[in-house]
Amino acid sequence: MSKKKKHGSAGKNGRMPRTTVSFPAPTYEELERLAGGKKVSVAWVVREAVDKYLSAESPLFYKTQ
Repeated sequence: MSKKKKHGSAGKNGRMPRTTVSFPAPTYEELERLAGGKKVSVAWVVREAVDKYLSAESPLFYKTQ
């Protein structure tokens, strides 16, 4: 996949804001399976999913780069 510019304002030292999300065990296991198949982290899969969700929900205000 091509690299995309990350969205949102960076915090101190150019870091992106962080959050914690909890998933039911079966959901997390599926995220791990998807991540393993793509050789990426679970965090990467979640960020991609959120990017797609925001693009679909707010296409005029949110654009992936």
